[in-house]
Amino acid sequence: MENNLINIVNKFSIEETPLFVESHGNGNINETYKVLTNVQDRSYILQRKNALIFKNIPRMMQNIKSVTEHILDKSENDAVFPIDNLKIYDCRDGKPFVMDNGEFWVLTNYIPYSITFEKAENHALAQKAGKGIGKFHSLLSDFQGELYQTIKGFHDLGYRFKQWDECIKKDKAERLVSVKEEVEKLNKRRNVIARFNKMIESGFLPKRVTHNDTKIGNVLFNNSNEVICVIDFDTVMTSTWINDFGDAIRTFTCTASENEKDLEKVLFDPEMFKAYTEGYLSEVKDALSQTEKENLYFAGIFITFEQALRFLMDYIDGDTYYKIDYPEHNLVRARNQIKLLEELERNECLMREVIENKLNNI
Repeated sequence: MENNLINIVNKFSIEETPLFVESHGNGNINETYKVLTNVQDRSYILQRKNALIFKNIPRMMQNIKSVTEHILDKSENDAVFPIDNLKIYDCRDGKPFVMDNGEFWVLTNYIPYSITFEKAENHALAQKAGKGIGKFHSLLSDFQGELYQTIKGFHDLGYRFKQWDECIKKDKAERLVSVKEEVEKLNKRRNVIARFNKMIESGFLPKRVTHNDTKIGNVLFNNSNEVICVIDFDTVMTSTWINDFGDAIRTFTCTASENEKDLEKVLFDPEMFKAYTEGYLSEVKDALSQTEKENLYFAGIFITFEQALRFLMDYIDGDTYYKIDYPEHNLVRARNQIKLLEELERNECLMREVIENKLNNI
């Protein structure tokens, strides 16, 4: 196995000689390895992309290459995003991937002395992560290229509602009778969410380059807990920054994981919201349009609704999409996200006030 992986690495256009390949990280989608070479402190990351999830990997890789090259061009002398940014290496025929026995392999630089976090352990870390995501958006605010939609309907609530209606109609796993309360809670919010989604569809909220997985685990830090860069660009697409901000608020401000069964533990942390928002706006404030500024407060509500909808759909369908650890897992997740949605709605005025204050005082 290792010899085959080294042979794959040798097909990429790098000067160093690969010596050793070891498993790296704990990702659930792609297969990832660290490649050690004959040059000290010069390593790489080799990754097998999951073709079951990503249906057009060549187009996806072109997205990633275009975005990373744009960032590298703008950030080489930047104090927040130094030269240690994610870089995609071409293979010797010029493609940003190697095909081996029908599988797609990608090589990127390994960024030394970097660390990641599973959760924001304190408000200072949330503020710095927000700054990192904001910088990522700021660097890409003038990106002009076309990006392929890697996952159909991702963050498209019009598409999700069609799936939802079909799910309710078919009731594949015959579970609908047991989740009437949860279905009702989501349905009564449908019109509000649909109106907001229309602003995105119409272009009232501008389309931008978005990361689409803005959890803290996709931000690299150094040993001083300063941001190095953002990583994991598999879902980079054209969408709205509202989606990225909203997913960050969903994951940063909740006091429990999305797998928590005890809903009393699922609360909104206003100080975490303030910290992340301050960091984010400190980097992206000048690039935001007025309509984005006015609607940023709703981002967490919008994305949390979508995630609750998707978890509940998967449960009703018989758990065909998300990996589960026990039969009610998706139902637990759906209830968890509905509780968070209710918490965010209760704090809507606070979120408006915080955003307005930060915009006026940063």
